[in-house]
Amino acid sequence: MAATLAAGMPLMTKLIAFAAFSAATPLAPFSFDRRAPDEEDVVIDILYCGVCHSDLHTARNEWGRTTYPCVPGHEIVGRVTAVGSSVSRFKAGDLVGVGCMVDSCRQCVNCNDGLEQYCISGMTGTYNGKDRKGGATTYGGYSSAITVSDRYVVRIPYGMDPAAAAPLLCAGITTYSPLRHWKAGPGKTVGIVGLGGLGHMGVKLAHAMGAKVVLFTTSPDKIADGKALGADTVVISTDADAMAAYANSLDLIINTVAVSHDLNVYLRLLKRDGTMVLVGAPEHPHGPLQIFTLLMGRRSLAGSGIGGMPETQEMLDFCAEHGLTADIEVIPIQQINTAYARMLKGEVKYRFVVDMATLQA
Repeated sequence: MAATLAAGMPLMTKLIAFAAFSAATPLAPFSFDRRAPDEEDVVIDILYCGVCHSDLHTARNEWGRTTYPCVPGHEIVGRVTAVGSSVSRFKAGDLVGVGCMVDSCRQCVNCNDGLEQYCISGMTGTYNGKDRKGGATTYGGYSSAITVSDRYVVRIPYGMDPAAAAPLLCAGITTYSPLRHWKAGPGKTVGIVGLGGLGHMGVKLAHAMGAKVVLFTTSPDKIADGKALGADTVVISTDADAMAAYANSLDLIINTVAVSHDLNVYLRLLKRDGTMVLVGAPEHPHGPLQIFTLLMGRRSLAGSGIGGMPETQEMLDFCAEHGLTADIEVIPIQQINTAYARMLKGEVKYRFVVDMATLQA
């Protein structure tokens, strides 16, 4: 493949991947064609792909909108092999990343503000989305290569471990964006609920921003890890007395838990005008809210979805400056179904990352 692609070059390469073929069957090998790249595209050989809880939700159709076959994976790091004729930001050989989206309308107020994840007509997901260039279903990072418009590609900073950088493309930006938006920093007390893939990055990032960090977990065996990652205090959330001691004390809570649970116990911990931000997307709705808990403290309950492309690059540069990456366990693709089972049990510290070279095994 040439390093530069002519406009409209009719190039489609047979790729190998792992896919879900139904909600009830294990992921298995799959072969498919990517669309032909055009003048604005970047073609990337995938080196590593993180494993997100959203991958499992989608593969098992727990959100009810999966198109099969489905190739998950939206924490992608790889090497550029070719670029379109209008691409100037990247060249062959660059180490780059692709996160949760590969396109958007590019015209609405949110896209124009660099908040493409909130595209009014809907962002195009890296997988299980509808490609705006041809209408085919998008296939994600559990594959050997990917073709993406250069606007939705970010640069991995020099010297950053590519495997440990992969989860930053979802877990990192998903926690970084609300921490920045709600101004976490010196003088603020930030709670992080859950110490999984998202939560461990939330702790690291909030600490690096200078906030006082309180981690809430149901697992006493995560106390030492939480403190090592940067938490000033770790609270066992099933201990009612320990939780009561933090009532009216937090400026911001980032709730990373991806299963339904009682939100009211955390809302009570917010100061007046404090905000709890949900970034975990459970398969079932959360329980009912006690509205007076919000009213009587002028508290807010909010949501936040990943980050736009400028902010994603900002996050990567921030992580490079502060020496942050994800804590990972690298696996071959052939262990993906075992990884899903272990992820459901919380048996990973704290993110699986697939070595995509194992696709060739």
